[in-house]
Amino acid sequence: MDKDPGNGGTEKDGTKNETYCSYCYHNGEFTFTGSVKEMQEHCRQTMIKSGMPKPVAWLFSRGLSRLDRWKSA
Repeated sequence: MDKDPGNGGTEKDGTKNETYCSYCYHNGEFTFTGSVKEMQEHCRQTMIKSGMPKPVAWLFSRGLSRLDRWKSA
């Protein structure tokens, strides 16, 4: 959350949610409705476009399936 410009997502009542970032969670809902595999690919491509080496981007995206968001999906 240190690099999240919104310092966390928001609930429907506008309160901060410290579990999910502002990119992923807004107004009490997840912003990405695809599967974890689709999210991994989206994040991997975004990291590569920002200059991260492909193997590192792949490695970082693998951890998404262990996050609470995807455990309950």
